[in-house]
Amino acid sequence: MGELRGTHVPVLLERCLELLAPALDRPGSTVHVDATLGLGGHAEAVLEAHPRTTLIGLDRDTEALAHARARLARFADRVHLVHAVYDELPDVLDRLKVPAVDGILFDLGVSSLQLDEPDRGFAYKQDAPLDMRMDQTRGTTAEDVVNTYAHPDLARVLRTYGEERFAGRIASAIIRERERSRITSSARLAELVVEAIPAPARRTGGHPAKRTFQALRIEVNKELAVLETALPAALDTLTVGGRMVVLSYHSLEDRLTKAALADRARTRGPVDLPVELPGTGPTFRLLSRGAELPGEAEVTANPRAASVRLRAAERIDPDAERREGAGRERYRRRVRAMHQGVGLTKGSSVDPGSVPDDGRTTDEEEGEGS
Repeated sequence: MGELRGTHVPVLLERCLELLAPALDRPGSTVHVDATLGLGGHAEAVLEAHPRTTLIGLDRDTEALAHARARLARFADRVHLVHAVYDELPDVLDRLKVPAVDGILFDLGVSSLQLDEPDRGFAYKQDAPLDMRMDQTRGTTAEDVVNTYAHPDLARVLRTYGEERFAGRIASAIIRERERSRITSSARLAELVVEAIPAPARRTGGHPAKRTFQALRIEVNKELAVLETALPAALDTLTVGGRMVVLSYHSLEDRLTKAALADRARTRGPVDLPVELPGTGPTFRLLSRGAELPGEAEVTANPRAASVRLRAAERIDPDAERREGAGRERYRRRVRAMHQGVGLTKGSSVDPGSVPDDGRTTDEEEGEGS
C-alpha cells in the first residue's frame, strides 16, 4: 500500500461521540459497528474514547479498508475490518458470532478518498474514466449506465436520484453524443450536462453537473436500495440501550433514515387506550428533535459538512415502558378518585414522586436535543 490518498476530517465527530457514549460506556465489553468505515476517522476516535469497545468496520471500498487497517493498527486486538456493504451487516455478525451490538454509525455518501482521487471518476471538476463504483472489484460502472440506458431510464435516474429538473434534456444530450462515440470521460460528461442546461439555470445552485454525477453515483452503487434494507436490519442488531447514529448528505438519504427511525419510535396499538398493549409500544426513542445540522464553525473548518443531517435513536425495552405506563395510569386514576371523593379513605394521599416520569412526549421528533 502506498501513501494515504485523500484526506478525512470526520464530520460532527464530537456530537457522534456524545450520542454513542451512553451505549459504549456500559459495564463490561461493548461492540460498535462502523458501517461505512472509509478512512477510519470516526472509528479511531471511538476506539480511543472507549478502551473496552470492540470495533467491527465495514466498507465496500478495498482501498479504503487498506488505509483504515493501517490507521487502526494499534487497536488490532479489538478491531475486525470486513469487505462488505452495510446491508450485509447481519451476515457479517453471524460470521463473527456476534449476537448483538451496542453502537452503530452510518456516515453515508461518497468518501473523501473516492472524492479526492480523480481516477475514481466521482468528481465532475476533474477528468477521469467514468467509473464511480465504490467497490471497484464488481458491478456496473457509470460508463455502462450513460452508454446503455434508454432515454426514459436515464432521465428517470437523473430526475429521481439527482432531483434534476432538466433530466430529459440531459438524457437527450447524452444519447446524441453516444451515437457519435462512446462516452468514457467524466470531463466530457460534465461538458454535455452544462451544454444541455439553459444558461440562466447554470448561474445558480453550484456546478451544473453536480446533480447528474450524484444521480449516476447512486445508481451505480444502488445506494438507496441498499440503505432501505440496511437501516431496519441494523436497528434489529442493537441491544436494549444500544444507539445508532446516521449522517446523511442529501434529502433522499435523510428521508429514508427519518422513516426508518420514526417507524420504530411510534406505537402500533389503538390510540384511544390508556396504556400500551403488549407488543405494540415503540422499540426506539429518538435522540434529537428532527435532523441536527452542523454549526457554522464546523462548516468553516470542513466545508464538506455543510449538507450533513444527523439523526439518532436508542433501543428501549417496550415491556418496561408499558409497565411504567400502567403505573402512571393507576396513579392518575387514584388522583381522579381523590378529587371526586371516592375510592380513597379520609386522610389518604398520593405522592407524585412515587410515579416515575419517563419523559415521554407526544412529539414524535422530541429527544435529547430539545
